[in-house]
Amino acid sequence: MNYFSRLIVLLVLVAPLSSTCSSNQIQDSLYQCLSTYSTTQLHNIFYTPNNPFFTPLLNSTALNLRCIAPDAAKPEVIYTPLNEIHIQNAVICAKMLGIHLRFRSGGHDYEGISYTSVMDPPYVVIDLSKLRGISVDVGNGSVWVEAGATIGELYYRVAEKSKTHGVPAGLCTSLGVGGHITGGAYGPMMRKYGLGADNALDVKIIDANGRLLDRKAMGEDVFWAIRGGGGGSFGVIVSWKLKLVPVPETVTVFNVGRTLEQGATKILYKWQQVADKLDEDLFIRVVIQTSKVPNTNQRTISTTYNALFLGKVNRLQEIMKESFPELGLKKEDCFEMSWLESVMFIAGYPRTVPTTVLLAGKPAFVNYFKAKSDFVKDPIPEKGLEEIWQRLLEEESPLTIWNPFGGMMSRIPESSIPFPHRNGTLFMIQYLTTWMNPEKDVVNKHVDWIRKLYNYMAQHVSMFPRQAYVNYRDLDLGMNDKSGDETSFIMASSWGTKYFKENFNRLVKIKTEFDPDNFFKHEQSIPVLPLKSKFQHSEL
Repeated sequence: MNYFSRLIVLLVLVAPLSSTCSSNQIQDSLYQCLSTYSTTQLHNIFYTPNNPFFTPLLNSTALNLRCIAPDAAKPEVIYTPLNEIHIQNAVICAKMLGIHLRFRSGGHDYEGISYTSVMDPPYVVIDLSKLRGISVDVGNGSVWVEAGATIGELYYRVAEKSKTHGVPAGLCTSLGVGGHITGGAYGPMMRKYGLGADNALDVKIIDANGRLLDRKAMGEDVFWAIRGGGGGSFGVIVSWKLKLVPVPETVTVFNVGRTLEQGATKILYKWQQVADKLDEDLFIRVVIQTSKVPNTNQRTISTTYNALFLGKVNRLQEIMKESFPELGLKKEDCFEMSWLESVMFIAGYPRTVPTTVLLAGKPAFVNYFKAKSDFVKDPIPEKGLEEIWQRLLEEESPLTIWNPFGGMMSRIPESSIPFPHRNGTLFMIQYLTTWMNPEKDVVNKHVDWIRKLYNYMAQHVSMFPRQAYVNYRDLDLGMNDKSGDETSFIMASSWGTKYFKENFNRLVKIKTEFDPDNFFKHEQSIPVLPLKSKFQHSEL
């Protein structure tokens, strides 16, 4: 009996579950459905809360402890497919049974919507962490990588095959490839080559009918949508084909710190004016934290200039002396190394740590945190910077990271893929506050602080719309509801235009045509057009 014949049998065997079904009924019905046509022993890939491995698995790639706190929603089942057919089975069974699915490739998801839910419990998590295959084809200039692999693993396997090729993607090496590329995937080579999503060549995705589609089968509209339109809206990403880009055998990196006492404010003001205009081989981001003033009980602002240069130190020094002498970069601040070693350096690993640690595929740091993002079009004046410092010094563990744009990012049109933050953007700001105490009043205190900082920053950042990065999900911007009516669609537009600007409208149109029943949904998934609008759209 072939695959689709078995599905016809299942249609007879399985009936949709009611919304009042117990956990046992959901688990048993899904297990029965999957067992009907699976040749794999499910006990190794089907985990319920009674299983001793359930909680460790749920927590295994969760970067944000806030999303796995005791009061956070938990799935009825975690299913860990070993191949494409397992995912197809899960999608088809869930659709027939009326079970809501979430899909997790890495778990960096800032609001945890790939493994928790405030919208549609009960739900099941499809965890793709066992799909980690990587196939590098240097001759063809490409690499196929499965969704559950981390970008650290991807970087390592590419460098294993070639010392002069790399992949333009993120800075944090434990990011799961599947979700990372769907949001855009910026990183230290974006000024030279653009985003990871700009360099995606093909993809394998499973749609709401359980079909496995590649770029040709899905069509260019859907391929456009999933390269930057955010994860979880169109289907399950199984694997990406990404372009390999040339990198020098030797690159240069540096970390240079400057505190307020060392002129940090004036240096950062200058950085804002030049960071997007520097040679496109040079990426300098700024990590801003608070630190203790030596030999005192006072705190100060610490700015660290963290850089990758695609070349050797002598040329880097010439560029810095001409374009950004205010930083006072010295030759002894710089380190020449391989591109793979630079990945480790930028990610914050000590230089004594071997590159094989990238194969561990686990986040190095986990804590409770809340994050937000902004895009800046004009330099923030020194007075504005000083007011930001005052607010950072009020918080225990604040962190902001300022990432420069320009170069290739300014040359790619806003409509090229859904990620619209292009020409005219000087830099992006990521704001974070972190803590380790799970008590509610502590959580509320830190979340209130970052919301106040975000409100203050409105005067200094993009407006109409105020933009945000979809891979830094922020549910404060708004959430979908279950109604699917005109009001619900308008609510989605409020956060959708922040992430995607005018590209949001095209995303909605593609979603409505590709997944009209809205099977793939979460708190900030691309909505389908409401019924009235669908009718109007069909008449056009």
